Amino acid sequence: MPSDSASQTEVASSDSGPQTEVASSDSGSQGAPAPSDSGSPAGPVPSGSGRQSDPVPPDSGPQSELVPGVPLTLLPLWQMDTPDQALAPEVYTPSAEEEAVEPKDAPEEADDRVEYVDPIDALGGVKCSEETGPRQRQVEEWLKLPVDGEQSAADCRAIRAFQKKHRIKPAIGFAGPVTWATMQLLAAGKNPNADKKCPVRAYRVACVDLDRQLTWVQKGKKVVYGPVSIRSGREGYETRTGWHAVYWRHKNHVSTLYKSPMPYSQFFSGGQAFHGVYGNIYTPVGSMGCVNLPLEDARKLWRVLKNNDKVYVWGRRPGA
Repeated sequence: MPSDSASQTEVASSDSGPQTEVASSDSGSQGAPAPSDSGSPAGPVPSGSGRQSDPVPPDSGPQSELVPGVPLTLLPLWQMDTPDQALAPEVYTPSAEEEAVEPKDAPEEADDRVEYVDPIDALGGVKCSEETGPRQRQVEEWLKLPVDGEQSAADCRAIRAFQKKHRIKPAIGFAGPVTWATMQLLAAGKNPNADKKCPVRAYRVACVDLDRQLTWVQKGKKVVYGPVSIRSGREGYETRTGWHAVYWRHKNHVSTLYKSPMPYSQFFSGGQAFHGVYGNIYTPVGSMGCVNLPLEDARKLWRVLKNNDKVYVWGRRPGA
């Protein structure tokens, strides 16, 4: 995927928003997609256009020193990447019959918050981790503990209490990425745009905060959806920053590259889309560029956004 090389300063500060509207309807028919600040076309790329060949998906695996703390025997998705739609899809108008079909529900276990822990703690039988987690300082600060970046018995007790309250598995007091992501979501609360990083407009704007791995939709200063946790693109497949616009919506999309379901897809930049997944989004491996959401969150977002709605993306996925 081409990298985001253009500056977004002028667009982000303008009260008028993006200059080019997408001339398409909510039925899914495509007009001329609005250009994004990334310098890449937002819509499909015709054959022979000179675009690079299909990207090769990276090797599967957690690519992290941490491992899931408890087994999800039904959905061992920490072992693989999410094979999203890395290139622009073929746009067409879905039939009424196709639109009437709702994607199947995700298994109940798919939304479990499974913490990624030190391999020592994954051996079983650990009740209170003695290991210092990668988010130790942030978690200590959030819990108003003495901030020294080192695990202690008192730290473990406080972290375990938080994990139990928010159903994070295993609740062993390890300050890992899932515990920190949960804190980020709670801190965003009813005012996720407190730092004013997402431009306020009179129309709907889907805000994608890659730094905190959160998304929400606001109209003016009112939050009309979210915030919810997301998983964005991994290194080499980063979700493109800047202004975009929803140019095609496909409720039952299947990746033409990887043959994987992408329910409630809402494409906003080439092959990058909001869409639901049937596994756990709290994995150290990012997506192939799409903004992944738990299925139920993707379903709710589908009911909020329409074609031509604007999307603003900023920041960088931690670790990407």
